[in-house]
Amino acid sequence: MAAGPMALRRAAAKGSGPLALTRGVLTRAGPPRPRGPLPRTPWTTRGPPPDVLAQAVERVPVREQVELDTVTYAGRQHFMPGLARPRFPPWDRGWRDPRHSPGPRYEDMPLRKDRSCFVCHQNVRMLEGVRQAQWLTKTKLVQGLPPSVRSVVGNPAHQLEDHEEGVKRAVWHARLWNTTETAPEREHYCPVLFEDLMHICRLMSAKYPPLAKRMLARNYRIAATWERESVLLQVRGQNGILMNSMAPIPPVASKEEVLATEENVLETFHPISPTIDLQEVIVYKELNDTGFKEGYPYSHPHTLFFMESANLYPQRFRPEQLRAKMLMFAFGNALAKARVLYGNDPKVLEEPVVVQSIGTDGQLFQFMVFQLNTTDLVSNDGIKNMVWIDSDQKLYENALCVPEVKKRVVLKPAGIYGFQPDTFKKFLALYLHGTV
Repeated sequence: MAAGPMALRRAAAKGSGPLALTRGVLTRAGPPRPRGPLPRTPWTTRGPPPDVLAQAVERVPVREQVELDTVTYAGRQHFMPGLARPRFPPWDRGWRDPRHSPGPRYEDMPLRKDRSCFVCHQNVRMLEGVRQAQWLTKTKLVQGLPPSVRSVVGNPAHQLEDHEEGVKRAVWHARLWNTTETAPEREHYCPVLFEDLMHICRLMSAKYPPLAKRMLARNYRIAATWERESVLLQVRGQNGILMNSMAPIPPVASKEEVLATEENVLETFHPISPTIDLQEVIVYKELNDTGFKEGYPYSHPHTLFFMESANLYPQRFRPEQLRAKMLMFAFGNALAKARVLYGNDPKVLEEPVVVQSIGTDGQLFQFMVFQLNTTDLVSNDGIKNMVWIDSDQKLYENALCVPEVKKRVVLKPAGIYGFQPDTFKKFLALYLHGTV
């Protein structure tokens, strides 16, 4: 006799007997499903065999699956929707055009090396700023200008008469007068201000004739190579404007101060690599070149001038990055000159090489004096090089190109505000350094 519906529901509720109810559906009870991990088989432990996996992953082009002919619009000689773009063989012009030549591969270049070289050029922005440049150049930092430069700044005999008015006119000329626009851009007024300040400094040639034996070099190229803790480094390329002189700048630090640099410990910034921002190349030439031919009368580097005149802020160097760039290229010019004078062997120099550097964005000035004491740069021990930095010196606080007007009342007329003449005194002192 068959069981009725009520009996079947009671049996399903109790979960006993050959029948059970699952989600309202009457089913036959069976062994429970395994809820644990899958059994250990070759497929569950190591995945499918390599040949099965390759067949599942590999995609065969449609053209290999079905024999199809590509129909292009080559015969029509114009674009046709629905037709494929024709592919023609590369055209041989019969002669080598350097503008359209792919060039040799890196493997075929004669200057290719197995060892990488890290290059610092004028577009390198150092993450850690001056600290990173100190480690790369094995340099000790001293805040402020050296005593020999401060003595020139504080001596009234080395100043121009009415120089403040001349500098004010130079700032007015660069920011307000030498333009037809309402507000000139930075790339326009920064070089103009530099030329005007250099013109004021050249007026001292009447009082100090050796100042006339100098020369400004633009678009020259420097190359200096050295090794630092098993890392090959190089400074090369164009860099600012270099003022050369016929006589070198005398050493700034005494021999006792140079010997005291052995106790200085260079700061590290682990885990950041010191070469993180430099360009790594494998095609290079280990070259040391001052950028001038032998016999050039103005052979001694005096001062490097850097103008940070980018209009857009993302393309502009921050002050800390600009100071690091100044230090690297001042070191590169000094090292290239030292290799010419004393050879390529690493050693402590008998007569240190001094190179100065000035950087500006048209308002803020950075002053630097670098002294190369040694070319033994591999280890952190021994004598270090020295650098003096006087940073963030404003020539003026603000240049108002348009008057500030409120309710038809001029609250602040156009002009230069917050002029600081001491900044130009430092500029002039570095120009006179080595002569007075």
